[in-house]
Amino acid sequence: MISQIRVDKTILTAGAAIFATFPASAGAQVGDQAEEAGEPVRVIVVTGEGLADTPATPAYDTQVIEREQLVATGSGRIEDALAAVAGFQQFRRSDSRSSNPSAQGATLRSLGGNASSRAAVLLDGVPMADPFFGFIPFTAIAPERLASARVTRGGGSGPFGAGALAGTIELASADVATLGNFGAHLLLNDRSETEAAAHIAGNLGSGFGVVSGRWDRGKGFYTTPEADRVDATARAAFDSYSFQARGVAQLTDTLELQARGLIYDDRRTLRFDGADSSSTGQDASLRLVGRGEWQFDALAYLQARNFSNVVISSTRFVPVLDQRNTPSTGLGGKFEIRPPVGDRNVLRLGTDYRKSEGELYEIAISAFSGNITERRNAGGANTDLGFFVENDFLLGPLTLTAGARLDRYTIREGFYAAVDSSGTSLREFAYDNRAGWEESFRGGAVFEAGGGVKLRAAAYTGLRLPTLNELYRPFVVFPVTTNANAALENERLEGFEAGVDFEPNNATELSLTVFDNRVKDAIANVTLDPVTRQRQNIDAIRARGIEASAGLSLGALRFDGSIAYTGAEARQDGAEFDGNRPSQTPAWVGGATLSHRIGARGLAAATVRHVGKQFEDDLETFVLPAATTIDAYAKIPVSRAFSLVLRGENLTDEKVFTRNQGGSIDYGAPRTLWLGIAVGR
Repeated sequence: MISQIRVDKTILTAGAAIFATFPASAGAQVGDQAEEAGEPVRVIVVTGEGLADTPATPAYDTQVIEREQLVATGSGRIEDALAAVAGFQQFRRSDSRSSNPSAQGATLRSLGGNASSRAAVLLDGVPMADPFFGFIPFTAIAPERLASARVTRGGGSGPFGAGALAGTIELASADVATLGNFGAHLLLNDRSETEAAAHIAGNLGSGFGVVSGRWDRGKGFYTTPEADRVDATARAAFDSYSFQARGVAQLTDTLELQARGLIYDDRRTLRFDGADSSSTGQDASLRLVGRGEWQFDALAYLQARNFSNVVISSTRFVPVLDQRNTPSTGLGGKFEIRPPVGDRNVLRLGTDYRKSEGELYEIAISAFSGNITERRNAGGANTDLGFFVENDFLLGPLTLTAGARLDRYTIREGFYAAVDSSGTSLREFAYDNRAGWEESFRGGAVFEAGGGVKLRAAAYTGLRLPTLNELYRPFVVFPVTTNANAALENERLEGFEAGVDFEPNNATELSLTVFDNRVKDAIANVTLDPVTRQRQNIDAIRARGIEASAGLSLGALRFDGSIAYTGAEARQDGAEFDGNRPSQTPAWVGGATLSHRIGARGLAAATVRHVGKQFEDDLETFVLPAATTIDAYAKIPVSRAFSLVLRGENLTDEKVFTRNQGGSIDYGAPRTLWLGIAVGR
């Protein structure tokens, strides 16, 4: 993004909009006067974004999803839009309406194996992972608020690199020029479920402000196969809302202040009446971006989150566990500076910090008497302080990059306590505090070979701390109990990749990447017996594969496709699972979208996606068959202000297995048709 440039006239913009404080004629007069005086004139671009990409960004396997692709999905969900990048996955195939929130970890390159995120998801530079669980609150991230999403597969050592084990997903909020001053949509589907969203935006002096909200609610569908339903079987009902306020102010011609606040509440039911979960959050962030000779990016954020969940017995259909309260807090920030070191170098120096702390409060209940049998309390605090340096070297058509990162981490204040209904202690553990230093590196090269061909190669290491959830919280998905493990060590990544990009013109984008990634001390849910698993560090998860993507335009017609094959295996000498695929990781993932523009504001698109066979467990006992789905989207303008919106999910009504534990099965969303109206752009 160009932050400033010398031109013949003064133009003050908010995004791409003209500076609203002055009439156009006044701005021209100022520019003319500056020209006559022989003074240099600056263009001030209020982007609402961070610093511009560095020259070596293309050295890594990166794919950008533009706004049009983000909003043109059959479901309207951000996780569906991110699935356009082959290799992106959540722990389960369910979307954010019909899964337990704690299962929504994001990962890339089949480096999964449990529900925590191995990819760092950033919204306007802020890590979005839940401080306790590590899942991503996808319901709080509305696609219509975004300008773009950039997905970088592979580890990294830059800002917040301690969470970017499998890669980074960078989401950028849209500005007023992109959104327009007002926009809204209201959709209804064939189950009488609704999706409603609206925003207002405007220029504020030389900056802008945006206030937006979204509300999704519905009775849901039956995840349980019809033959297995009982009187207590419930639909996957959902009711979620989020509100975001964002402001950007231009303090000087090179200094920009950004502020964002986000509030969300998400409630779901899964499988049985009373099996209710909730996920809530209140986030705030401030960001100061300097685009002068000494460029810098300073960020601070605070997150307050909570989670609750009721587990229902699948035999007696009564509550057996009430995870009634899981408050957690995330706070942190970063500071990055880019000193002027000449035209052939781009140097980045910086530090970042993140603290995650939280507790769980839960009640175990007898399925027979209904009496409380145990009250449990557990929690702790993790911190990570990182220092990073990276430099890009520009050598004509060749750009080299090298970076290093040093992290000081702590795992402390960990405890677990259980008392009976009278308050008598049953178990009590206070775990030893731990701390240490971890180093990581990355480097790469990109060569402009001419004719639109770029050759690239990169190697990297990475780091992920175990989450508080993995360390201290056991969980039950009947009939299997998965125990926590307070002795878990950090995960470490080693990887390399090579690729070629071909962009001979603006209408053609082709990319091919081969990679080899290894996660050492990978945290996996290891089977101990038919009904018990435990989170354990295993020797490694090895993932080797190939990724390809294509973007082709022909007038109003466009094709976007992505496919990945990953040969992944879990390694542990002597273990029964040695050599097996990690749980929940398919070998083949791919998708393609064909879209057609309708005038200036309309669009029609059809998407086909395929997810290969995967296994529920580490022993490859329970299979989740391959699934292919077809979605459709159409936005048809009917006047200058209004458009008709039609969407279709899973149009062939494919049975998408999302869970298979001992023959207890859940399905993903069936065929769903949406109809509604949209106002604005």
